[in-house]
Amino acid sequence: MSLFDQGDPEATRGATRAPLAERMRPRTLDEFAGQEHLIAPGKPLRVQIERDDAVSMIFWGPPGVGKTTLAKLIAHSTQASFLEYSAVMSGVKEIKQVMAEAEKAARFGSRTILFIDEIHRFNKSQQDAFLPFVERGAIRLIGATTENPSFEIVSALLSRCRVYTLQALSEEQIVSLLKRALADSERGLGSHQLSAQEEALQLIAAYSSGDARSAYNALEVAAQLAADGTELTIEIMREALQSRTLMYDKAGEEHYNLISALHKSVRNSDPDAALYWLTRMLAAGEDPMYLARRLVRMAVEDIGLAAPEALNLCLSAKDAYELLGTPEGELALAQATVYLALAPKSNSVYTAYGELKALVETTRQEPVPLHLRNAPTKLMKEMDYGKGYQYAHNEEGKVSDMDCLPDALVGRSFYHPTEEGREKLLVQRMAEIRRIRNEKRKAR
Repeated sequence: MSLFDQGDPEATRGATRAPLAERMRPRTLDEFAGQEHLIAPGKPLRVQIERDDAVSMIFWGPPGVGKTTLAKLIAHSTQASFLEYSAVMSGVKEIKQVMAEAEKAARFGSRTILFIDEIHRFNKSQQDAFLPFVERGAIRLIGATTENPSFEIVSALLSRCRVYTLQALSEEQIVSLLKRALADSERGLGSHQLSAQEEALQLIAAYSSGDARSAYNALEVAAQLAADGTELTIEIMREALQSRTLMYDKAGEEHYNLISALHKSVRNSDPDAALYWLTRMLAAGEDPMYLARRLVRMAVEDIGLAAPEALNLCLSAKDAYELLGTPEGELALAQATVYLALAPKSNSVYTAYGELKALVETTRQEPVPLHLRNAPTKLMKEMDYGKGYQYAHNEEGKVSDMDCLPDALVGRSFYHPTEEGREKLLVQRMAEIRRIRNEKRKAR
């Protein structure tokens, strides 16, 4: 049998056993919900479809926003054969055979759209296999990904595709889709004569996080729990939802987006936002020990010596989680997060260290001044190692007027404490040290 014998997609879509999300898949652009920035009249993707532009594409967006549906609509409107593969389930060798067959068919005027779901799952060398077929126009590649194409798609392939960013559906759009499914007797749940409380539909919309497939699945479960001709209440919806599935990939962009939001909320002294992002990550399955390590980093990077106890508190929170585990130990992480957000902020040590690291990496290695060198042997003493060293504990104020920087850097300063928190005391201490040192130098 030919690889192109995929069966009638419309028949599959209308199969009575197909999930509601599949049955309600839009058949035309007019039925499509969301992505107005791409498919509204005059918008770029709509224009490309209407002009039958054969350029390959990458659809980038969260789950359940219509990436597969758009690809199928494009195939239908351009009368092209549609081949759908998942990078998780299919190998490149299998797809190469399909592309070769598509190339032969193209010589007789046949057009093929090859849709690869989760194309980012293919590694760089595997993605390179698509290049010659895309360049020759043997296939029109449409790839779907939830990951940033800039990081996950090889540049050579990316340069030959148009990237379209799809957005999560709004709660209003999700509610509208659910109402359509309840009313549709042909493909939806209309034959069950169900109604639904507005609050119940809004609950599903909120829990789905812009994922239409997730919303349809929840509605279908709720319909199975209710008797025909009854109303779907908010209690039924809660039972259908059970637990929320959050959009998250611990190795993907959303991971970095959320940890960035957490760190920047702490830095901006916003405990409510910081606690929200921490809770989001924990609820989505993030490794609590990863979060504990990030909190320690925040303590040393953004709090610093303005509140030096922050570091100990974060280390204690880490220990508490290791002792208690989930869920009790998560409270210790939440406590540390709130403390860091409210603590006085200083990045003075972080800045000083960064400046010195750059200095050390880009300048010559200055010799240690002789008076700071140890002299464990007679030869070293004869070479004046240690000569002129002043033991601070024997000096008035425990401060000598001895320079400790290399000669080329004498007089330079790198650490500049702020007036925040405990660093106010350090400002005063540094001023006192300078006064003592200057007085001793004047008295030489």
